[in-house]
Amino acid sequence: METTRFETFFDAIIAIIITVLVLKIPQPTAPTHGALIELNSIYIAYLISFMILYNIWYANHNLFQVIDTIDNTSVWIYGTMTFVISLLPYFTIWLANHVYSIPAETMFGLLFIITHILNTLATRAIYRSNPYNKKLNEMNFNSYYMNLPTIVLLIGFILTYTIYIPGIYICCLLSVILWIILGRILRRPNDGN
Repeated sequence: METTRFETFFDAIIAIIITVLVLKIPQPTAPTHGALIELNSIYIAYLISFMILYNIWYANHNLFQVIDTIDNTSVWIYGTMTFVISLLPYFTIWLANHVYSIPAETMFGLLFIITHILNTLATRAIYRSNPYNKKLNEMNFNSYYMNLPTIVLLIGFILTYTIYIPGIYICCLLSVILWIILGRILRRPNDGN
């Protein structure tokens, strides 16, 4: 499949999910700073979900710039990932309204882990199906550092189930920031230095 056609489809899905996500944010109950601050957990959950979606979009946009086609394996993995990320608005608001709920924390964390794994699998499938693409081979994707966000999130699960229920919520934020930073650093083409 041509990447331009697939990228357009994937971009549209991400845009729709972000739109639904922002429409799920309730209005403050009063036109005051206090009412606005009461919604802080919703804003943080929205920020985490938005950053996840934006990072996926940005990484795939950069990846699709250096390849011309993707194989069926990649398409199926992206299809599965599309299903998973389409659940983000639902579980984001559930988490935001129940930050101290272990089931809400768990589902949000599982969505993040599954999304990260599927994104990694899709990228690896693209690499495998384009072994002679020079630009793609110059990109530094195969790094063990890309597993750090998942490790941070697993620490969040340990915190949530032991001493601090919002552990997944906090570690999701840290993990997505780490994911973005590592993606920026490690996906740069090697300059030969």
